[in-house]
Amino acid sequence: MDDNINSIHTPAFIVNEAVALHNIIAFQGHCDDVGLALRPHIKTHKSIRFAKAQVAAGAIGITCQKISEAEAMVDTGIDDILITFNLIGAEKLDRLRVLSSRLSALSVVADNAEVIQGLGQAFEGAQRPLSILVECDTGAGRCGVQTPRAALELAEKISHTSSLIFGGLMTYPAANGAKNAAHFMRETKRLLDAKGIACPAISSGGSPDMWTATTSGIITEYRIGTYIYNDRSLVQRGTCTWNDCAGHVLATVVSMPTPSRAIIDAGSKVLTSDLLGFSDYGHVLGHPEIKIVGLSEEHGILAVTGESQLVIGARIRIVPNHVCVVSNMFDDIWIENENGSLTQLKIDARGCVI
Repeated sequence: MDDNINSIHTPAFIVNEAVALHNIIAFQGHCDDVGLALRPHIKTHKSIRFAKAQVAAGAIGITCQKISEAEAMVDTGIDDILITFNLIGAEKLDRLRVLSSRLSALSVVADNAEVIQGLGQAFEGAQRPLSILVECDTGAGRCGVQTPRAALELAEKISHTSSLIFGGLMTYPAANGAKNAAHFMRETKRLLDAKGIACPAISSGGSPDMWTATTSGIITEYRIGTYIYNDRSLVQRGTCTWNDCAGHVLATVVSMPTPSRAIIDAGSKVLTSDLLGFSDYGHVLGHPEIKIVGLSEEHGILAVTGESQLVIGARIRIVPNHVCVVSNMFDDIWIENENGSLTQLKIDARGCVI
């Protein structure tokens, strides 16, 4: 049964499906035009429905950040998954081996010998070897080997382990860091070629630089997550417009202690505390006179300036600073249909952080 905007409980996470599907198709078209394979990251939507839409539009497979996310996506017709996180511990590795048996293609990443050793031991005697991409730090300062030489050493270790296959290189570059990433990858590929080690994939990514993404003569695939919903941080960068933002938090004004202060029923457990360079906690659509200046767990504090029609009981739509985290705050989303009706949809990988 369909609901409407005034009948659902708040706070709620609303996704305009037409906008989300447009975003999927638009960036798939960009990748097709520049010769990049697209492997979207499902951490933004955590939804089987949208993951299948991404593959149907032309994606070669999907990216997951954790093994539990990948488990939520398996047996759905999606058969090619890359997990971009170092996996450590017997319990996770046992689950990974089972997951591999349920997919046509599974790859993971590693940036140190200890992870590679554990993966190699876990896949001894498996039906097929596990593909590993070496993660490289090309400027973001997160995980990843620090030099092309270190990447070569790990590629050699993988190649010399019978239960593993070297699947290529992977990086998550800093914003505006595509040039540095390409330079790092070219140098690493040169070293690999000199040793006779094939490099099937070179994977980069990032929503902030999505529209300038190219192969740079070396990158073969692109991973991207936020683009399906978009958010305030990408509007600020000029990557998209407010009309391209498919994901909105719906909140209700529950108190107006003063004419210049209002309280909504969405706090840090909904909007998250991510600022991403902003001084406030999301953009209120259609209300330039309102800023979300503070959050406690369940309360959002609005500063109201000038003339405003805001009243207790009013509902507002908020574009989050960082939409990916918001998806993991709700059990369900409300799909906004073209006729304005709303349909409830479970977030399949909600809470999958293991």
